[in-house]
Amino acid sequence: MRGRYSPRGLSAAARRGDERPPLDLRSDTVTKPTAAMRRAMAQAEVGDDVYGEDPTVNQLEQRAAEIFAKEAGLFLPSGTMGNTVAVKIHTRHGQEVICEARSHVVNYELAMMAWFSGCVPRVIHTPDGILTWERIRAEIRPLGPHWAPTGLIEIENTHNMAGGTVYPLEVLEQICDGAHEAGLKVHVDGARIFNAAACLGVPVRQLAAKADSVMFCLSKGLGAPVGSLLVGTAEAMAAARLYRKRLGGGMRQAGVLAAAGLIALEEMPARLEEDHANARLLAGALERMEGIRLTHPVQTNIVIFDVSGAGITAQEFSARLASRGVRINPVNATSLRLVTHLDAGRAECERALTALAEVAAGAAMNRGGERLPAAAELG
Repeated sequence: MRGRYSPRGLSAAARRGDERPPLDLRSDTVTKPTAAMRRAMAQAEVGDDVYGEDPTVNQLEQRAAEIFAKEAGLFLPSGTMGNTVAVKIHTRHGQEVICEARSHVVNYELAMMAWFSGCVPRVIHTPDGILTWERIRAEIRPLGPHWAPTGLIEIENTHNMAGGTVYPLEVLEQICDGAHEAGLKVHVDGARIFNAAACLGVPVRQLAAKADSVMFCLSKGLGAPVGSLLVGTAEAMAAARLYRKRLGGGMRQAGVLAAAGLIALEEMPARLEEDHANARLLAGALERMEGIRLTHPVQTNIVIFDVSGAGITAQEFSARLASRGVRINPVNATSLRLVTHLDAGRAECERALTALAEVAAGAAMNRGGERLPAAAELG
């Protein structure tokens, strides 16, 4: 019988959750800009970015390209716009895009590959969100009279809905090498690629080396208030700039946003391991709670867990947590996702564990018809 999680030994601050503002673990997008980011935003030198005259935006794009060892970069309002533009520059209408079945570009971007690029997804189901060249090669379709030909391979690193899983470097290289031999390009949805780099202990340029384009978010683990970057060849980014404009992404004095993005890019990757450690803390405790099951190994800052054994729906579990001042989102009828981030340190995560233990214990008691130990009594 597995040991139960006990909140004994938590700090007094962690036990005073009801006295604090709600703790938000729904996503790492909820972070607030740091004091340094706010100062930089207030002091930013700006110009008209549509004319290419915002010096702070230009600096951010150049720095992103340098960090990823690509020719050029493009600042966009969102990761969805970045992925949409990337699919467009690499494909033609009537083609397929190979991607993992739970990928963000398929499930959470309003079918933009169809709406804007005229492409359809060719999805591949994997247990851990990680595609391999062998799986991809079997799904590549040449031009023919009965099917849409393959136009692009898209991979997501880290993979959000597979629990923040990370592509091994050799798998990435095999995919890119195989794709290029087949005359195809590879786009990486690297919304959290800095988390992947932190997990593997390698620079992001190594993860991006063989990809044709990479999108990454400043507004997730890196803590900036707004924005994403797309990096690739100078020719591709010139085309991407026009598609950004078509999508309404031509910003004017955007240096006030880029200033925060520069701090996120330069200073925040070094602290991501803190978020990973806090996610491991949460995952380890969840594994010992009655009725809870982790659905994926925890590699980065995302924890997905199943509550069907607790006898209540994920929506009800979320509602009971919210009443205790902790916010996390269901991802389906039985599972929930929590994400650690800049504004959720160790004390906040301990506070979350107290609430999680109380909800799990209460659900188990109701299910079994007998009183189980309260959270503070669990040994």
